[in-house]
Amino acid sequence: MNYILKNARVIDPSTGFDGVKDIYVTDGKFAAEAAADAEMIDLKGYVLAPGFVDIHVHLRHPGKTAAETIHTGTMAAAAGGFTSIVAMPNTSPCADNPGTIQYVLTNAEKEGVVNVLPCGAMTKGIAGEEMAPLGGLKKAGVVAFSDDGKCVQNHELMRHIMEYSKSFDLPILDHAEDLQLLAGGVMHEGYWSVLLGMKGMPAEAEELMISRDALLAGKTGCRIHIQHVSTAGSVDIIRHAQSKGIKITGEATPHHISLTDVEIKKFDTNYKMNPPLRSEADRMALIEGLRDNTITVIATDHAPHTETEKLVEFDYAPFGIIGLETAIPVTLTELYHKGYLTLPQLISKFTKGPADVLGLSLGTLEVGRPADITIIDTETEFTVDPSTFKSKSRNTPYGGYKAKGRAAGTMVGGTFVHRLF
Repeated sequence: MNYILKNARVIDPSTGFDGVKDIYVTDGKFAAEAAADAEMIDLKGYVLAPGFVDIHVHLRHPGKTAAETIHTGTMAAAAGGFTSIVAMPNTSPCADNPGTIQYVLTNAEKEGVVNVLPCGAMTKGIAGEEMAPLGGLKKAGVVAFSDDGKCVQNHELMRHIMEYSKSFDLPILDHAEDLQLLAGGVMHEGYWSVLLGMKGMPAEAEELMISRDALLAGKTGCRIHIQHVSTAGSVDIIRHAQSKGIKITGEATPHHISLTDVEIKKFDTNYKMNPPLRSEADRMALIEGLRDNTITVIATDHAPHTETEKLVEFDYAPFGIIGLETAIPVTLTELYHKGYLTLPQLISKFTKGPADVLGLSLGTLEVGRPADITIIDTETEFTVDPSTFKSKSRNTPYGGYKAKGRAAGTMVGGTFVHRLF
């Protein structure tokens, strides 16, 4: 289909445009004028933005398909308003070789409904001991390197990985944590961990490794992106490193900007994630980091687990929650409607921010580019019902959450893959 999308408030952070205008889609791409056979859709009252990009998604495929598959994960992404997602490599087998990357790309072509961008592992088996074949992974089509779920503890190895990443002009997406300081913790170390008698995960475990990453990025010139930043100290470290010209960026998750460790008193394993929910002071520091653009990306860290995996004692439950279908409602409710971010600022965190990290031509409405579009309804109020999710898993803390705003439409390459109007 060819389309004329009329009367929407169009926001494109890549160009700074914010106003009402018509958008033309012809043969799957943005066009300068309408096709003769174009269908007209009146989007008055909606916001039209470049397709949202989630830079941090676990599809679990291959190997862990009881929790998610490429098909169900991309359906969830489409329902959540995302047109492109970066698939993390900690699958089974892990994406540390060109063969697994090709498997992901082939299955994404067959079963995916949004663009799937594979991320390659930094080390073999994500074991943190030996560098993966980064050159081969780049040739296979990866857009970044990461050992997400784990952090390389060997500083010399990390330096070599950064040097190779720079030579291949690909960013590193790092899950920053010092394992010795974590020492088996299950929640944020603070008032509530003491009160509940649970082993704590100190903020310094994250901050120490972000400091390491910043120093090595400064040394090597590598682009380093810090995943799921969760502490006030981490925001300060990133802000300071950026002021020194170091190529470091960071992302915040919807759950870290909307929830705190007080929730753990419910002993609900759907509040267990890594990094853990932190204090109110940390939460507000993340929001301030988003406001002043120290943190340029919002990403979900969508981490599906089966009900059986989560239905155990808190100490033994796996870390992680799903987030693709709640990201826009939560961030609109908590950041836009509460006045912390303007709509252009918020949309930038899902479009220009991720595109800049990856160095790809995503998150734009430029004529000639594939017509990837996210259409937002900022005003509808509803209650989150996980039973309606497209994801195969239901491990979310947002069941029953009162939200204001949602993804009303998602278009990938000129085709609607989600539409509520």
